[in-house]
Amino acid sequence: MGTHNFNISTDFILEGLSNDHQTQILLFVVILLVYIFTLVGNAGIILLVQTDSQLHTPMYFFLTQLSSVEICYVNSTIPQILAHLLVGHAELSLIRCALQMYTALAMATAEALLLGVMAYDRYLAICHPFVYITAMGRRYQVQLASACWISGLCGGVICVSLTFSHPFCGPCCVKHFICEMPMVLKLACDDSHITEILIFVFAAIVVLCPVSVILTSYGLILLSLFQKQSVSALRKAFSTCSSHLAVVTMFYGSATFVYIAPRISAAPGDDKQAAVFYLVVTPLLNPIIYTLRNKDVHAAMAKVLRKWRFQRKDEC
Repeated sequence: MGTHNFNISTDFILEGLSNDHQTQILLFVVILLVYIFTLVGNAGIILLVQTDSQLHTPMYFFLTQLSSVEICYVNSTIPQILAHLLVGHAELSLIRCALQMYTALAMATAEALLLGVMAYDRYLAICHPFVYITAMGRRYQVQLASACWISGLCGGVICVSLTFSHPFCGPCCVKHFICEMPMVLKLACDDSHITEILIFVFAAIVVLCPVSVILTSYGLILLSLFQKQSVSALRKAFSTCSSHLAVVTMFYGSATFVYIAPRISAAPGDDKQAAVFYLVVTPLLNPIIYTLRNKDVHAAMAKVLRKWRFQRKDEC
């Protein structure tokens, strides 16, 4: 891996999602609707938690952090995807490509770590309820959330610096619809083998460490509930944790396909499909999955609606 200066004249031409004009228009409409619903859903969770004192608990604090990450995540990629679908072509300068890559990587890393923190929070709440309040105090919540954000921001700097330490020769065609790091790295003019290994190690740590925490936490939760032989507690735990496990499976599964196992032979376009899943679909499903069977959120929403109706009646 050489020490080369950035070639700021290099342009990156993105292959895009489709070359067919009608398909591009259809994708534009669908992704725009998903983008709007994603912003509304995640912003709604943040506002709901902030306005309802009953939701001022560690679980919902981390949920607001996850929603904040998701909002930043989709804003780092989807507006550009929509613009490119609308005009029919995509070309980015090296600086714009690096900025997009950095923001997406930073938010993805923060989300991966947050999911692990949320599993640990559920473990403390279910297995150690008597010490949960003190063990997961406000100061500790802020420290854990800050560590996830800072790790994401620093991890993004490391990966982007490694990627763009290589020279890129003239206009480069990226076989993707965003500046995805593995795809951009393939276009380097020199040997990028060491960089690929370093990024593989980084991705493995970011994925495997939180997954280990998640599997250990939920394994201990199930073991504790089976020992108590409480059917109602087991049902409640499954209701609370199944949504988290669904998000974890979707996010880590698609991320592993792109970053940890990219060399496995796959059909053309599979990497794009996986990217659509974790860039577009998962951020939309997060607010739905976490609130669909959540009685606390339902009660908070009903309270907000009642308050809004009373205000409308007073105005009339």
